[in-house]
Amino acid sequence: MKRLAEACEQIAGTTKKLTKIAIMADYFQAATLEEAAVATHFLSGQPFPAWEEARLQVGGTLLWRLVKDLSGKTEEELAAVYRRSGDLGAVAEQVLPAGDREATKELSAIEVQNRFRQIAAARGTSAKAALVRELLSDATPLEAKYIIKIITGDLRIGMKAGLVEEAVAKAYGSTLLEIERADMLLGDLGETLRLAATGKLPEARMRLFHPLGFMLASPAASPEEALSYFENAWVEDKYDGIRAQAHCSAAEVRLFSRAQEDISRTFPDLREVLAGFPQDAILDGEIVAWSVAAAEENELGHALPFATLQQRLGRKAVSEPMMRQVPVAYLVFDVLYAEGELLIDRPLSERSGILDSLLAAERAATRPSSHASQLMLALDTVEPRRPAEVVRSPVFRASSPQELERWFEAAQARGNEGLMIKNPESRYTPGSRGKSWLKFKRELATLDVVVTAVEFGHGKRIGVLSDYTFAVWEGDTLVNIGKAYSGLSDAEIAQMTQWFLDHTLEDRGFLRVVEPEVVLEVAFNNMMRSDRHSSGYALRFPRIVRLRLDKPAKDADTLERAKQIYEKQIGNSSRILGRGPEG
Repeated sequence: MKRLAEACEQIAGTTKKLTKIAIMADYFQAATLEEAAVATHFLSGQPFPAWEEARLQVGGTLLWRLVKDLSGKTEEELAAVYRRSGDLGAVAEQVLPAGDREATKELSAIEVQNRFRQIAAARGTSAKAALVRELLSDATPLEAKYIIKIITGDLRIGMKAGLVEEAVAKAYGSTLLEIERADMLLGDLGETLRLAATGKLPEARMRLFHPLGFMLASPAASPEEALSYFENAWVEDKYDGIRAQAHCSAAEVRLFSRAQEDISRTFPDLREVLAGFPQDAILDGEIVAWSVAAAEENELGHALPFATLQQRLGRKAVSEPMMRQVPVAYLVFDVLYAEGELLIDRPLSERSGILDSLLAAERAATRPSSHASQLMLALDTVEPRRPAEVVRSPVFRASSPQELERWFEAAQARGNEGLMIKNPESRYTPGSRGKSWLKFKRELATLDVVVTAVEFGHGKRIGVLSDYTFAVWEGDTLVNIGKAYSGLSDAEIAQMTQWFLDHTLEDRGFLRVVEPEVVLEVAFNNMMRSDRHSSGYALRFPRIVRLRLDKPAKDADTLERAKQIYEKQIGNSSRILGRGPEG
């Protein structure tokens, strides 16, 4: 681990991409094959291969407490070091005692990963804390720095997974395309490294149940801009749910979020209806809360606001009553793998045809089996739960800005965010954001809000207060309703940092409660009910439009206006999915 930490220090010390790649490649060549394989995970900021289900579940608060205890520093001393470095790993290197490490067996990267697996398997905070404490105690301060960085998933040495792939290619004489392809199929850069080192990259085969990177969309400011990239666009509604990749086989179905987290336990009803595919498949789509009432009227139904879906999130288990209360649908718009073939290199128009055929084919579990239905009847004494829906996301065509504008208005009338505008000839490019897929939406509304608390930023914003918590008025009281960190220029952030430092009411190290005098205009896409903030609401995707230094805090918006915006948003979700501008 010492040699890997030293290599990371060298990588952090240069801004040159080729130098970073060369340092990594030299490390791989000098290390044993198994140690080099483990290092690919660590250098990518992950403790384990992408396909593994293990999760450390060690939070920043626990790490902070352990570093404080092991260092003997006070809370104030530790907070002062953190403000200078903005990184808990760097704090650990500075404050942990070096001790006598000569007699201690050197930690290898393999040993550290084995310890990580013990931590992941441990149940309860106390058990995890004891194992992490033991690991940090056995490490040198430099090793502890990078162990903490790996645990938090934030190396901050100017690395990306793509650079690690380039280093593997350089170390073993492979092409970058060969490495990228094998890593995508396997979900394990360490295993890819082993194949590259032994000349067996062509043997890589698709492994289901590890998420591929999601293709991302770029924003389009207007219909005119969207059609400047390609003509004869394919148009879909942009739904406000959870982007999800479904990996389906005859024996198993698993769902992965855009953050590549396994969310299968949250949607057992979706797994039910996706089960029984006659062939392995990987689908891409959006999970939304679903209007069952509309579906009962022989309509396609429609998506409900994200706030409805949120009731099912964050639970260890989703009960039958909750599934009945918040039914869901999986709106499928792409297929990445089917018939034993990875399809991402085919154009969207071809993938669309394959998807239509796949969803039209009979599946053994399109509806719950008679046994499952009897079980639901036994559990649901009031009424049986409806199965979740799997719906092919409707696709429209547009070749003029006027058509796009009409489709946009129709999407918003259906309660959806806006439009996805796609080039029918586009390949599926995992993890990248280009101009082949575009998203077109407009903010729901803006609010004038009062800043109540601020936090130091990360990366290039380590030394400035750039994360703002803000509130609206409920009578004479300010109630928090959101948090934003984007929209202001660096000059504005620097200016406001000094103001907030001079007007701090309470310094909590990470966070400062400030005098409630600064007003911001904040735009947002939608609003949801939330216990996270004292207002009972939260803004989705808030963005600072501008500082309102001309406006006194007493003239900021009220909770009543926020409620009116929320009620209007809820009312907009009454139309039916899939109808065009005329109907």
